[in-house]
Amino acid sequence: MTHHVRNVVSEHAAAQVGTLPMHQVMSLNVVLPVRDKAGLDAFVASVADPASPSFRQYLTPAQFTARFGPTQQDYDAVVQYLRKNGLTVTGGSRDGMDVQVRGPVSAVEAAFNVRMLTYRHPTENRVFFSPDREPTTSLAIPLWHVSGLDNYSIPHPLYVKKGDYAKAHGISPDAVVTHATTGSGPSASFLGSDMRAAYYGGTALTGAGQNLGLFEYYGTDLADLTTYYKNVKQTNNVPVTLFSTDGTSTSCVYTKAGGDCDDGEQNLDMTQALGMAPGLSSLVMYVGSTDTAIISAMTTHSPLPTTIGCSWGWTPADPTTLDPYFEKMAAQGQTFFAASGDDSTWKKTGSAAAWPADDAYVISVGGTDLTTSSAAGPWKSETAWVDSGGGISPDKIAIPSWQKLSGVITSTNKGSTTYRNGPDVSANANFTFYTCGDQQACQANEYGGTSFAAPMWAAFIALVNQQLVANGGARVGNFNATIYPQNVTSTYATDFHDITSGKSGSYSAVTGYDLVTGWGSPKAALITTLAQ
Repeated sequence: MTHHVRNVVSEHAAAQVGTLPMHQVMSLNVVLPVRDKAGLDAFVASVADPASPSFRQYLTPAQFTARFGPTQQDYDAVVQYLRKNGLTVTGGSRDGMDVQVRGPVSAVEAAFNVRMLTYRHPTENRVFFSPDREPTTSLAIPLWHVSGLDNYSIPHPLYVKKGDYAKAHGISPDAVVTHATTGSGPSASFLGSDMRAAYYGGTALTGAGQNLGLFEYYGTDLADLTTYYKNVKQTNNVPVTLFSTDGTSTSCVYTKAGGDCDDGEQNLDMTQALGMAPGLSSLVMYVGSTDTAIISAMTTHSPLPTTIGCSWGWTPADPTTLDPYFEKMAAQGQTFFAASGDDSTWKKTGSAAAWPADDAYVISVGGTDLTTSSAAGPWKSETAWVDSGGGISPDKIAIPSWQKLSGVITSTNKGSTTYRNGPDVSANANFTFYTCGDQQACQANEYGGTSFAAPMWAAFIALVNQQLVANGGARVGNFNATIYPQNVTSTYATDFHDITSGKSGSYSAVTGYDLVTGWGSPKAALITTLAQ
């Protein structure tokens, strides 16, 4: 029901090199469609609408399956079909709407009526594999998607090194950060706890009782997290779990000889989340090789991650691939934040590719340049980060209802009234952080990116959810349908730091919503507003 063949293959823009060996083993994730898509759309809209009697009346994973998931009969039929065609079932679940399989190329070709070919990548110096046509089966039911049929787009972390940024822009690295940073870390760099002081500023809420998830394509070496806390003379009291969603290794060890795994992204995700919400019940890193396997697990795992950060960018063959899962998250009251990127204005492909941040069902997080009044002190000022990803959806994703509200898209911010605009919110992303990774010396003020901002926001919402539970309410879920209407009223100035200066690419930060910083960064008062 989704498409799988890249345009460069179907339009013959990529030169064919050869075929995949018949004996080569492939790992795939076969996804079944939701039932009653129209009913699910209506439910997701009502559960996020403060005016609806169904507002925040979320479903459990089992309830979602019973109402919208595949039937047991259909799920069993898919499993039987895959096994019959020589594939081995290795994971997946009916609640997760997926079946994970492994098998030789010959079995894949037989099961899906394709030929697995290799092609010269048009923009990267490598060869990629792809099916020569859209997969089909003899099943009586349609499949939603088959992940793992190509490796055209390799996921990349959404951070950037100051030296690389300087080189790309023809300037000295020392000229990148033009103001003295005001953090409490080494060389005045910002720690995760500094972001908590700047955006929350209180002590009562710590994220207690909340479970936070991180979407990751690689695991980590927790020794790096230990090093970070030792160096900054702090203690982490949150249990951290590395969870493989599809058999992918959760270990990530860097060697100078091979440089085989870099856990810098994974470690900064943890330090930003833990710094903002130091009292979480759990932090789980969900590691996998395909996007559907990772997100499927995130919608079924117990305890359910109620707020999630994703700091990776990749380009699926079809931008609707994860929509069933994003809608499932909305139905289950899970809040999914996606970093908006670090290469300025969104483009269709390349390093500035927008997805998943331009998906209508996620909350897109842009970047700012933050100054605090002192080390570990409160917010002082904030401007747009020069590389903050944002703009008009290059995937032509339709504008959501909450961006159609009067006062959101204006002639000043130059947004689209037809397509999805982003980001939605933002937080600090400049080269002002303290980071550790790869079992090597840590760095101060060397890395930046919206990958810092996404887990920061995920943890901030853990504070909101803690307050909601204390008030006897349900968690906040996807809050775009709530904050957009609120922010076109006087509540906006109370809840957000409106970023009105600076620019990134084609867009400038302006009063109100803009396509560089969204609505801006959070104030502590937003917790009170969302917890009502």
